[in-house]
Amino acid sequence: MFNLFILLSERLGLIMVLAFMLVNMRFFRNLIEKRTLKSQIWLFIIFSIFVIISNLTGVEISNSKEIVTPLIITKMSQSDSIANTRMLVITTASLTGGPYVGMLVGLVGGLHRVIFGGFSDYFYIVSSVLIGFLIGFLGDHVKKNNLYPSTLWTVVLALLAELIQMVFIFVFRGFGLVKLIFVPMILLNSVGSYLFIEILQTYLSNERQLRAVQTKDVLELTNKTLPYFRNGLDLDSAKHVCQIIKEYTHFDAVGLTDQRNVLAHIGMGEDHHISGEPVLTDMSKYVISTGKEKVAYSKKDIGCPHHDCPLTSAIVCPLRVNDATIGALKLYLREGREMTVVEENLVRGLAMIFAGQLAIGIAEQQTSLVNEAEIRALQLQINPHFLFNAINTIGALMRVNVDKAHEALMQLSTYFRLSLKNGQKKEILLEQEKKYVEAYTGIETLRFPNKFSIDYQIKVPADTLLPPFCLQIFIENAIRHAFKGRKTGNKIMVGLTKKGQSLEIKVSDNGNGIDSKVLARLGQEVIDESRGSGTALYNLNRRLQGLYGTSSKLKIVTSSAGSTFSMKIPMKQSKNIEKIVGRLS
Repeated sequence: MFNLFILLSERLGLIMVLAFMLVNMRFFRNLIEKRTLKSQIWLFIIFSIFVIISNLTGVEISNSKEIVTPLIITKMSQSDSIANTRMLVITTASLTGGPYVGMLVGLVGGLHRVIFGGFSDYFYIVSSVLIGFLIGFLGDHVKKNNLYPSTLWTVVLALLAELIQMVFIFVFRGFGLVKLIFVPMILLNSVGSYLFIEILQTYLSNERQLRAVQTKDVLELTNKTLPYFRNGLDLDSAKHVCQIIKEYTHFDAVGLTDQRNVLAHIGMGEDHHISGEPVLTDMSKYVISTGKEKVAYSKKDIGCPHHDCPLTSAIVCPLRVNDATIGALKLYLREGREMTVVEENLVRGLAMIFAGQLAIGIAEQQTSLVNEAEIRALQLQINPHFLFNAINTIGALMRVNVDKAHEALMQLSTYFRLSLKNGQKKEILLEQEKKYVEAYTGIETLRFPNKFSIDYQIKVPADTLLPPFCLQIFIENAIRHAFKGRKTGNKIMVGLTKKGQSLEIKVSDNGNGIDSKVLARLGQEVIDESRGSGTALYNLNRRLQGLYGTSSKLKIVTSSAGSTFSMKIPMKQSKNIEKIVGRLS
């Protein structure tokens, strides 16, 4: 009996090794987590292979009760018997796949046992089918809402399966065989069933805990980054996002870019991957230009021109919004660390989440900007002072100078007509913006003769495109705020120059300068103002960054000698050049 126990222990070890290898396969874990017809078919196939292996690797017992130990049993005498782990496989198949899987696996195991046993002992077919169905039925009943029965119930059901088998053996083969195999078979098959189910439960429990931790971290990361992405990516928000990502991951460096520049780089390599500077690595340039992710496993693949860069592997994923690549998410590892599949999938998932957040933010911003344009176009509702003052001026002029009153009325008509026409557009021609400005300043000049003069230094074509109302907002700001307490000698200089591939717009004045407390807030937040719209510069700054990126945001320089408002946008010209030339001539 002791020798049989040792030999069966070896067979049990083989089955446990196979079970451990099986549990490590994602395919198998998917089968046992949700019971479907497809999963039951696959479980039947897998456990049928196992039950055949159990028969083939059993311990043969001769008619004289001597133990025979061939490497693999392929054929044996009708009078011989076999001690094996078949009941272990049938029991575990029933507990994982249900009564029908257990019954079918039992049928395969019983048939195979009868075939290589010389077509004797047909009772093994009946016993195996009965045990497979009964254990599966009872297992489903006692497990309740759990995936498997408890440890106690697993042991009890395994004992029951082996006891039923012993009853059949006793009836058909006698007490002598039962006496020899009872203790080893009962003990090892019960322990084996317990170990098999315990391996499954432990692995699945650990995997679920790991998923829960990863999901919790990703959700926290997403929640913390959402406010920054909803407001759009700039140097400040990108820095916060990268810090959050690095806190929740194990990467050595995290970076974000727009289409041209590094927005933020946190971690190793900060000395040369500098925020606000152009993208350095060939890898990032490739991802941004093609919209395809790329994984690098060497410094050469990354393509950083800095010789001492410590980063040796990376994954860069595009941030795609509305089928356009607006930037890239970059995560790096230093030398000596290899990127795992889990880390690669994490970055891909984050890139998708961040792109979605950016899309939501951009949609909200564009909605806000459209609303701003509409509001700007209907300026008589939000800035009644200008309308009332213009009407009062026209009324006063009608008493003394009808021609000037008519001129003012035409200027006012032009002003609001252009507001309504251009308010919905993202870009308009320079000549259209200039007409709008001239309509506005014409009315203001009639109200305050000789108060200010405007000097235009325009060195770009009239078909140059720029955002509507940008010049008018700067000039209005200067007229209303720069020259307080001064009635004459006030100058406004408007300059438009091509700088490489960019259009540089500058509007300067020789006014009193801007208070330092106001300067820090100007263009960054809404400033309540009793005269005119205090939101104009703020909305313009948001509109510029929404259209052209962070590099186009407003820049303000001020002193007691005056202020300069400037911005850079991509240099673009209208395609309808022939119509424009004809119109200008």
